[in-house]
Amino acid sequence: MNNRAEMKPITLSIAAVERDTGLSKDTLRVWERRYGFPTPERDSIGERAYPLEQVEKLRIIKRLMDAGHRPGRVVPMPVEELQRLTDSTVDAPQRTEEAAGSPDLRVYVDLVRDHDMDALRRHLTQAQVKLGLHRFVTEIIAPLNTRIGDAWMRGQMEIFEEHMYTEAVQVVLRSAIGSIPDAVHAGRPRVLLTTFPGEPHGLGLLMAESLFALEGARCLSLGVQTPIWDIVLAAAAHRADIVALGFTGSMNPNQVLEGLSELRAKLPRAAEIWAGGSAPVLHRRSIDGIVPMGSLVNIQSEIQRWREGAR
Repeated sequence: MNNRAEMKPITLSIAAVERDTGLSKDTLRVWERRYGFPTPERDSIGERAYPLEQVEKLRIIKRLMDAGHRPGRVVPMPVEELQRLTDSTVDAPQRTEEAAGSPDLRVYVDLVRDHDMDALRRHLTQAQVKLGLHRFVTEIIAPLNTRIGDAWMRGQMEIFEEHMYTEAVQVVLRSAIGSIPDAVHAGRPRVLLTTFPGEPHGLGLLMAESLFALEGARCLSLGVQTPIWDIVLAAAAHRADIVALGFTGSMNPNQVLEGLSELRAKLPRAAEIWAGGSAPVLHRRSIDGIVPMGSLVNIQSEIQRWREGAR
């Protein structure tokens, strides 16, 4: 159980808030002057120190901005109004896991909140075996990520709990990937997976890797936050046919667009770049030379398209 009320008040530096929320330091300072929020304290050396409750409000604001709301409207709002707005405009279209016939995800969320990681891994493994890896990723993990992320953004789950959940899922997925027979056949693409600097989230990459592996792809993951030039060098060294990149809403949209344009210019045209994830900019703009992956379920059809073009 959480014991935050019994703990000494926690504050975060402006750099930590930037990493935690995806809001730049400049944005935080501008909002402080323009809207009177956030209102950081000062530490012993005069640096900004943000109370945790303000950081949690900033997370909600960032989520609402990703959904299309303007900062001038949402930043001055009390947190209670922000949470109601979140319920009506952010969560509602994402609750596909609550549709009739969909798996009940409450047991997994309850296990995270109870900090029973052994039971969580056991339940996840049982679901993976029962459903198969493809359905497990698309029907359990994808909507469960949304539910866990929503709870974290609204302050209903601690960061360490979200990290424990992520680690449990990674263990199960890596084990499942390792059990896939190594297929040897023509039309087997070489796929390089990573994220750009500033994108620290790697669970989506592992989910994509599992579906690539089911399609017989030869996968090499560089992990997260790989500099663009190193991606180019790795793609050349491993003769990658596809460079698959994951993005969340934590990255600045301009950084996403500029990074993809730079990478496209540096890679040979024969190497495709597939960009997927929840970053809104990927779904709002088409980018020349980039294959947008609106959903993980598109991997199968895109691999088939690639094979037909490679013949």
